[in-house]
Amino acid sequence: MSLLMVNDWVEFKTFKEMLGLSDGNLASHIKTLEAEKYIQVKKQFVGKKPKTSYATTAKGKKAFNDHLDALEALLKRR
Repeated sequence: MSLLMVNDWVEFKTFKEMLGLSDGNLASHIKTLEAEKYIQVKKQFVGKKPKTSYATTAKGKKAFNDHLDALEALLKRR
């Protein structure tokens, strides 16, 4: 999610390279985020090659920011 918070759209290949994940592992994470409606998916062809990109939704941005707020609150308790 942090990659998506600072980029409008991120391609599957970029996610894979940046996170060092396998196709299957990354697909599992994406599937979960998509099921929660935290991300949106754009599938298209560039020439004859498929290109899949992802972006955060408003719900995903709120969930991510809520998560950061919860982490900050935990850190402040110490």
